[in-house]
Amino acid sequence: MKNKLTFLFDGGCPLCLRETNFLKKRDISNQIAFIDINSKEYDKRMFNDISYPEAMSNLHGIMENGEIIRGLDVLAYSYELVGLGWVYYPLKIKFLSPILRLAYRYWAKYRLQITGRSNIEKLCTSQCEK
Repeated sequence: MKNKLTFLFDGGCPLCLRETNFLKKRDISNQIAFIDINSKEYDKRMFNDISYPEAMSNLHGIMENGEIIRGLDVLAYSYELVGLGWVYYPLKIKFLSPILRLAYRYWAKYRLQITGRSNIEKLCTSQCEK
């Protein structure tokens, strides 16, 4: 069975890892392939040429048909696949969606600082040479 979603995540981010582990436990039908972009085996050529810096800048998912989705759309679809789609229902509310998306963009931009990690340039030293 081909996965309905390939979920690219930052395994070095404690909050990202917690979210991913939560989803993994609930993905009893194995509809989602979870790929740690920090793994030495991560090769952008296998994942629609999404580079390490690009993947680090925002959450990325690759749909079964090859379409790339980003940010909250990845989480919303993942939760839908594991039977918890209602969690992201607020994204469907016209006045809330822009606020939630703005908050997520802020998180994505500053998550390395928020979680006390090195900046992308330092992290990229080893990862970007692949």
